[in-house]
Amino acid sequence: MLYPIAIFPGGAKHAWGVEVPDIPGCFSAGDDLDAAMAMAREAVEGHLEILSEDGTAIPTAQKVTVHQADPAFEGCTWALVDIDVAKYLGKLRN
Repeated sequence: MLYPIAIFPGGAKHAWGVEVPDIPGCFSAGDDLDAAMAMAREAVEGHLEILSEDGTAIPTAQKVTVHQADPAFEGCTWALVDIDVAKYLGKLRN
């Protein structure tokens, strides 16, 4: 599944921030744009692992355009993180 990530620009004194709008509470950061995107993958995978262990449904990813319209993400750079959610779906308890 392709999860959109919103990347907030960093600078000399601040890290680049990342938020995954489709996964509430999923945030990350990196020293530069490349690191922020790599850390976003780890954050998503870790978050989905916890959700699956708790028996919580794995959130469905929406299109970037859905989130881009949200004023909270004004000025963000957008990217997609491709996550194989099948391994998390198999852990869900019935």
